[in-house]
Amino acid sequence: MKVTLFATCLVDMFQGDVGKATVELLERLGCEIDFPESQICCGQPAYNSGYVEDTKPAMKKMIETFEHAEYVVSPSGSCAYFFKEYPHIFKGDPVWESKAQALADKTYGLTQFIVEVLGVKDVGASLEGTATYHTSCHMTRLLGVKEAPMELLKNVKGLEFTELPGKDKCCGFGGTFSVKMSHISEQMVDEKVQCVEETEADILIGADAGCLINIGGRIDRKGKPIRVMHIAEVLNSR
Repeated sequence: MKVTLFATCLVDMFQGDVGKATVELLERLGCEIDFPESQICCGQPAYNSGYVEDTKPAMKKMIETFEHAEYVVSPSGSCAYFFKEYPHIFKGDPVWESKAQALADKTYGLTQFIVEVLGVKDVGASLEGTATYHTSCHMTRLLGVKEAPMELLKNVKGLEFTELPGKDKCCGFGGTFSVKMSHISEQMVDEKVQCVEETEADILIGADAGCLINIGGRIDRKGKPIRVMHIAEVLNSR
């Protein structure tokens, strides 16, 4: 099966190991990986800031970049979801609406693709430790991926899982929200870190780079002995 990787900006610039783990994991599951170097930002930050028309050239670039793909898979639920928004943004456009719909239809979050398309629930991963899982807002509420991550994590050998209190609450990242309203964002992420501490887990797992950078940064500044891992890194552990 041929898979085209949508790496996302944050993974490309800040979490290269997550991209590497994603590729290695999918290859181990029998996928042939394609990485088009022409991919850029999906446009979500600018679009969510109200620059709709200014963002469309970037969206069109991404539609063209992934036009050849059979499946588009991303380690970010938030960015994968934004591809699903493209048909609504280009609604009524005689050229781009159908192209946007084609991209949306073949785009998946990483765990969603593994469970729903590949039909795999045990990837053969092994990791010792006690972990909790942060359910990111965009991935669960908008992309609708809720069960797949948990189905995969429960089959990781050696990993003891404990549920995160207030898991449905935002971590305070919210893209540009954390920049425009940093004081509110700080209080939200502090609450999230407190919830993580309450679990007494030594590993925090998540599936969105933005959330993990936000929570992980706060954990680091507070000097907490909690390891932060993307789910791709966990599932790629042997």
